[in-house]
Amino acid sequence: MQLLSVQTGCARKVVIGERSVLTAIHKSARADRVAVTALGLAGDEQVDLSVHGGLEKAVYAYPAAHYAFWRTQREAAGLDRIDADFPYGSLGENLTTEGLFEDQVWIGDRLIFPDCVLRVTQPREPCFKLNAAVGLKTGVRLMAQTGFCGFYLAVEKPGTLAASDPFEVAPGPRQTLVSDQFKTKIRKHMA
Repeated sequence: MQLLSVQTGCARKVVIGERSVLTAIHKSARADRVAVTALGLAGDEQVDLSVHGGLEKAVYAYPAAHYAFWRTQREAAGLDRIDADFPYGSLGENLTTEGLFEDQVWIGDRLIFPDCVLRVTQPREPCFKLNAAVGLKTGVRLMAQTGFCGFYLAVEKPGTLAASDPFEVAPGPRQTLVSDQFKTKIRKHMA
């Protein structure tokens, strides 16, 4: 398993529908080693700390393989002709990973990188800002249907991260898969 890209972003105002909102969902790739503290990556901001950030949601990871789905959806909507650029970080993730999916990782598993350790805490629950980030009015619904949610991580051992860092998974209690917890949370929201 490997870390393909590391992204951070600053808060900025964007127009979503008819309103202007502050968001830090737009992340950009970092070419350097990035410091990882208990509250996340150096240079990264979160706006609404009730749903993003904090000790239990310090870092957001997303599988790179899901980008093919989002690019196909954007192409079908004609967005590739308007805005062909859809790089890693476009879904608001800090870490774009290879080799680990929501149905393979358990709440409590630890991702061991060469210079830090992160613990899986919960799946991401999409909000309306995701629609704007992917350019699709149906982005939240598509994430709910596919289960392509990614997962939040707490920092167990601070250090640094960089693109191309390998990592391994150390099993936690193995009671709840990220994918199962996501399905449960989505059902509650849709009920």
